[in-house]
Parts: sequence; structure tokens; C-alpha cells
Amino acid sequence: MTVIDDKVISNLEQLSRLKLGLNEKEVLKLELSKIIQMFDKISTINTDGIAPMIHMTDNINVFRSDVAENISEVSRLMSNAPEAVNSYYAVPKVIE
Repeated sequence: MTVIDDKVISNLEQLSRLKLGLNEKEVLKLELSKIIQMFDKISTINTDGIAPMIHMTDNINVFRSDVAENISEVSRLMSNAPEAVNSYYAVPKVIE
């Protein structure tokens, strides 16, 4: 088990470019120790014969084929435009 001591906290403080107060250092030591204890406990579990998970669920994405299509719906799309010029949306000029 890795021990979280003042040296480790000082190193983390330097790497993260943070300045921690004494109370914050003590809280951080306790929290990091709890996290390491949790991983130590997890590492004792026998995982022999268990395949790693790729996804959390059995859902599979349905991908469509990437095929270029010639869609000629310009007139339908342009019918929603407040103003159109030669199949382009006309917008007010914002730069002079």
C-alpha cells in the first residue's frame, strides 16, 4: 500500500502549481488515502477468466453507410428562408 505523506502532498502541490493550506493538506492526505485503500481492495478481486468490458451495455450502434447522395431539395429548403438570392440565403450586411 502506498503511503500518502507530506512528501507526496508537497510533490502534488508543486506539480499542480497550487498552494495548499495546512488544513487542505490534511484533508487531501485523508481523501487520497481512502482512494488508494479502495483500489487496494478492488485489486484483491479475482478476475481470472473475465473478459474486459468494451462498453457498459450490450447496445450496439447502428451505423449507416457513408454514401454521397445527390439531394435536390434546394427549393424546399429555400422556401423557409426570409430572403434568398440564387439559391443562397440572403442576410443583412454586417461589415461595411
